[in-house]
Amino acid sequence: MRTIIRTIAAAIIVLSTVAQAQKQLPPEGGVPRDFKLPQKQQFTLPNGLEVTMVPYGSVPKVTVTVVIRFGNINEKENEVWLADIVGDLMKEGTKTRAAQQVATEAASMGGDVAINVGPDITTVGGDVLSEFGPKLVGLIGDIIRNPLFPESELARLKKDRVRQLSVQKAQPGSLALEEFRRMMYPDHPYGRVFPSQESLEKYSLSDVREFYKNNVGAQRTSMYIAGKFDSKAIEAAVREAFSSWEKGPAVYVNVPKPVAKKSFGLVERPGAPQSTIYVGIPVLNPIDKDYVKMAVTNSLLGGSFASRITSNIREKKGYTYSPYSQVSTRYRDAYWVEVADVGTDVTGAALKEILGEVNRLGTEAPPADELKGIQNYLAGTFVLQNSTRQGIIGQLTNLRLHGLPDEYLTNYVKKVFAVTPEEVRQMTQKYLRTDDMILSIVGDKKKVEEQIKDYATPKPESK
Repeated sequence: MRTIIRTIAAAIIVLSTVAQAQKQLPPEGGVPRDFKLPQKQQFTLPNGLEVTMVPYGSVPKVTVTVVIRFGNINEKENEVWLADIVGDLMKEGTKTRAAQQVATEAASMGGDVAINVGPDITTVGGDVLSEFGPKLVGLIGDIIRNPLFPESELARLKKDRVRQLSVQKAQPGSLALEEFRRMMYPDHPYGRVFPSQESLEKYSLSDVREFYKNNVGAQRTSMYIAGKFDSKAIEAAVREAFSSWEKGPAVYVNVPKPVAKKSFGLVERPGAPQSTIYVGIPVLNPIDKDYVKMAVTNSLLGGSFASRITSNIREKKGYTYSPYSQVSTRYRDAYWVEVADVGTDVTGAALKEILGEVNRLGTEAPPADELKGIQNYLAGTFVLQNSTRQGIIGQLTNLRLHGLPDEYLTNYVKKVFAVTPEEVRQMTQKYLRTDDMILSIVGDKKKVEEQIKDYATPKPESK
C-alpha cells in the first residue's frame, strides 16, 4: 500500500511540474506592426519658422515644443558650455514676466516649461491641458523672443555650473567620455565635452547676449504641436506670437572629420576598483541608406540585453554589470561605442572579449533565429517609443535635423526585418574595424597598463 501511495504521489508531482511549466511558458510574441505617422498639418511663416501640428490621442493634453538649431556646436574653443548658460538664463524670466510668473502661468495650465540645450539643437516646450494650448504657445514665444537675461542671476547660475562640472569630472564615465571625444574630434566642438572652471567663471552677460543674438532666430526654428487641440486656435496663437520675429541668422553647419585610426588614452585614477572602458569608431550616420543595418548590427552586438557582448562579459564572465553599445548620432556624424565598467583585475580580459565578439561577428554571419529575436526587439521598441506625444515630436525633430523624409519612419520596421545575417556580418567587417578603434580607459594605471599593452598604440598618456 505504501508503495502504491508513493507511486501515486510521484505521479502527481510530475504532472504538477509539467502543468506548472506549461503555465509559465509565455506566448510567442507577434511581429511588430509598421509605425503609422499621424496625419500632419504644416505651415511656414514668412520669416522662415516652420510649424507642424499632429493631432494625436484621446487624452485632453497637448505638447508644444519649439526646436532651435543652436547648441554646443555653435561654441568656439573658449566658449564651452556657453550655450548651456544661455539656456539657463532663458529660464529666468522675460521682459514682461518674472521667472516665478512664468512658472506660475505654466502650472496654472497643468504643466511646466522646460529648456534643454544639446549638441545641435535647443528645445523649449511644455505639456499642458488641451484648452491651454494657445496660451502655452504665447508663453513659449515670449520666453524665446524676449529673454530678460537678468545679470542678478548670472553669478548663481555659473556657480551651479561649476558645481556640476566638479561632480561630473569626479565620475569615471564622464572622464572616459571626455577623453574618447577628445581623440575622435580634435579641434571640433563635439570633442570639447567640459570647460575649465576658469572659463566658466569668466562668462559675462555680454557674452550671453552676443551668443543669443548670433544663434537664435526664426529661420533656425521649427515648432511642433502634438495631442488634442483646436488647430485654428493654435495656428492663430503661433502667428500672433512669432510672425513679427526677425529671421535671424541662417543655420550654422560645421560637419566634423572624426579620427578613424587607432588611438589610446588612459586617465589615471589611482586605487580605482574598476576600470571604465570606452572603445569605438566613427560609422555611417542616419542619412546613409545602410544606417538601419548598422542599427540592427549594434543591437545584436551590444545594444540590447540579449546582445552578444552583454551576454559574454556580463552573464558568462561576470566582468561587469551593465555594459552597453550604441550608435551615437549628431548632425552628419555618428560613432559606434561599447561602454563598460569592469573590475580592475579583468580590464584586459574584458577588452579582449569585447573586441573578440566584434571580430567574430565580422567573420561569421549570425544565425537567422538570433537575428530574428533582435529584429523583433528593435522593431517593437521603435513602435513603443512613438506611442506618445513627446515621442512623435522627438521623431519629427530627428527627421528635420537630418533632412530625412517621413518614409524613414513609416518604413523603418520593414527595413529592420529586411536586414539579413550576411548584411550584419558585412556591416561589422566594413565599419567596426577593431584595428582602427579609439580606446579610452579610466582606471588604476599601475594595475591596468600591463593588461592592455597590446591595445595601447600609441603609448598611453596619463591625464
